Amino acid sequence: MNEIICPNCKTAFKIDEAGFADIAKQVRDQQFQEELQNRLQLAENEKQSAVKLAEANLRNQLQGDLTQKDIELSNIKATKEAEIAQIKAKLDNAELQKQLSVTEAVQNIERERDALVNNLKSKETEAQLLEKSLNEKFAAELKTKDEIIKMKDEEIDLRKDMKLKLSTKMIGETLEQHCETEFNKLRATAFQNAYFEKDNNSSSGSKGDFIYKENDIHGNEIISIMFEMKNESDTTATKKRNEDFFKELDKDRAEKKCEYAVLVTLLEAESDYYNTGIVDVSHRFPKMYVVRPQFFIPIITLLRNASMNSMQYKAELSLIKNQNIDITNFEDNITKFKEGFAKNYDLASRQFKTAIDEIDKTMDHLQKTKDALLASVNNLRLANNKAEDLTIKKLTNGNPTMKAKFDEL
Repeated sequence: MNEIICPNCKTAFKIDEAGFADIAKQVRDQQFQEELQNRLQLAENEKQSAVKLAEANLRNQLQGDLTQKDIELSNIKATKEAEIAQIKAKLDNAELQKQLSVTEAVQNIERERDALVNNLKSKETEAQLLEKSLNEKFAAELKTKDEIIKMKDEEIDLRKDMKLKLSTKMIGETLEQHCETEFNKLRATAFQNAYFEKDNNSSSGSKGDFIYKENDIHGNEIISIMFEMKNESDTTATKKRNEDFFKELDKDRAEKKCEYAVLVTLLEAESDYYNTGIVDVSHRFPKMYVVRPQFFIPIITLLRNASMNSMQYKAELSLIKNQNIDITNFEDNITKFKEGFAKNYDLASRQFKTAIDEIDKTMDHLQKTKDALLASVNNLRLANNKAEDLTIKKLTNGNPTMKAKFDEL
């Protein structure tokens, strides 16, 4: 038996060895538990310190990596921004050059257009002046012709009786001989380049009496006339009319390729219609006239002068036509220049669009690089979150050796 004194009440009591051993065990267990708690607390403190140290080291490492990535990203960003700025500068320069080129081209076109417009106005003014001059000249000639016709009408009024006006010499010879003689009197002075001979070609079955033709110094035909002479002695007992010979005369004119047909006649001597002078019957047959013998030379002169004036008008109209062709050529040249400029402008526009597309592709590539860097930062953030969530329990989970070590502590 062992005697034990209570430390609180100071009472002594006895206890056997089994009870004493039980009490001693309790004391030892309490001390062990206290020691164990102290050891566990110390291990927990060390663990916390180790974890904090590991976290600090990992955070520092991650921060350093992140800083390095930020630096690299900043460098890449600065490089790309510099490239983008350079590309933008090139684009601005290209746009400026394009605008300058377009402005210069437009100015050149406007200058050429103004020059062509001025030239066109000058041509139009010249054409108007020429047309006015021709009209004035034609009006003056018409006035002169009207005066001549008036004079002839006055003379005709004095010659109503045709037979009394013919000379005795003319009555005694044929009308053909009379006309040929009258023409030959003036051939050397008024008709030096004229051809006036009898029509001897009867291959077509008929022929006229005389053919008159005249050419200019260049060989161009001025006028050609088919003459038919008819008098009373040429007719039968039955009186014929002048219009009975129109159709045959027009046929002879066409076959001999003459421009005019003239019937010199003494038929229908009492007709006021044919006694008025030069009678135009072109309403029946084209370019046909009927005259009395005294108007044989005047009809040649009138038709000849009209043809010469017509040739002059044709030459002047041809000149105007050539000027109009020149103006048309100017307009065609303007059209060709506009088409060429539009083609070059379209080609430059397509090349400019291609450059823009390439720049867009480069910007898309830079955007993809930026997205990749942002994704890398996101992964670093996830890794940091995992490190902060790290614990001893998670580290020893599934690792018996480490768990035993910590259990011993």
